[in-house]
Amino acid sequence: MQVHIKQGSYRGEAIEGQTFDLVKSYQAHSGKPGGFVTVDIPKDHKWAHYGRIRVNLEKPEDAQIEGTGNTKAQSDEERIEHIRSRFAILDQMASAVASQKVRAMIVSGPPGIGKSFGVEQQLAKLNMFEDVAGRSRKFEVVKGAMSAIGLYKKMYEHKDKGHVIVFDDCDAILYDDLALNLLKAALDSGRRRTIHWNTESRVLYNEGVPNQFEFDAGIIFITNVKFELVKSKKLQGHLEALQSRCHYLDLSIDSVRDRMLRIHQITSDGMLNKYGMAPLLKDELLDYIADNKNRLRELSLRMVLKIADLMVMDSKNWRALAEATCMRRGI
Repeated sequence: MQVHIKQGSYRGEAIEGQTFDLVKSYQAHSGKPGGFVTVDIPKDHKWAHYGRIRVNLEKPEDAQIEGTGNTKAQSDEERIEHIRSRFAILDQMASAVASQKVRAMIVSGPPGIGKSFGVEQQLAKLNMFEDVAGRSRKFEVVKGAMSAIGLYKKMYEHKDKGHVIVFDDCDAILYDDLALNLLKAALDSGRRRTIHWNTESRVLYNEGVPNQFEFDAGIIFITNVKFELVKSKKLQGHLEALQSRCHYLDLSIDSVRDRMLRIHQITSDGMLNKYGMAPLLKDELLDYIADNKNRLRELSLRMVLKIADLMVMDSKNWRALAEATCMRRGI
C-alpha cells in the first residue's frame, strides 16, 4: 500500500506531492497538534540512509492512502501500463533528438531500471547505415566523471548536425559551474549555438581544438538526480536553467512497488529468455526478489540478471550465493 503526501515535512524540510510505501497509517502526536505517517524511503532518495521516516502532517487529510477517499489506486496491471508508456515516450524522445526534431532531453530515474538501454537502442537503430558501411557512429555514450575541458572537447568532437552525445551518470557535471555554463550554451534555444572557451589552454591548442565553435548536435542527459529534490539553492537555479532549455522526462518510478512492477514488466517482455529458464524457474526468481526486496543491495534489473547468473551457475546453491553477494549485511 502506498501513501501520497500532499503536504508534510521531515526534519523541517517540506515534502509535497511525493508518494511512498506506507508502513504505518496516521497517528496523532502526543501532546501537540498534528500527527505523522511512517513510510519506507526508496534507495535512490536523498533520505535513503534513514530507511523509514515519520512524515509530519498538520492534519490526516494531508496524506492520501491509495484506494481511499478521492484517490483511486491503480491495479498492478494499470501501473505497469503506465510505466510502459513512460518508457515508450523515452524511446520516442530519444529518436526525436537523433533526428533533430528535438534539440535535447534530460531523463531522470533511479538506477538500474533500463534508462540507458532504451536510449542506446534507439540511437543504434538510427545509426544502422553507419554500422553497415563501417563508418563511425554519430552518437557516443559518455559515462563517469568528466571535467569542464573534457566536456568542451567532447562537444567539439560531436558538434555537427545529426550527432548526439549521451551523458550517462555524469552527474558531476551538474556540480561544476563551468561545465554547467557550457551545457547551457550547448542547449540554448537560439538559432546559433556558439560554445566558447575563454581561457588559454595548452591542452586545446595541442589537440587543435579552437577556442570557439558552432554546436549543432543533440544532447541527452541521463541522471539519477531528481531535480525537484535538490536542496542547494544555487544548484536549483542551474538545473532550472537546463530544464528551461530542453525536455525533461521523469520516469516516475519512485517506490519499491514501481521497481518491482518494472522488473515484472521487463522479465515478461523477454529479458530472461537468453537463460532458457522454464517458467517455474522465472517465477521462483521473481518470488525470491519480491521476498527479499528490502534486503537486496539494489532493487533493479541488474540485480535480476545477477541472481539469474547465479541460478544458472549453481542451481542447488544459488540462494546461498545470492545471500552472500547480493544482500546488505545486518538487515
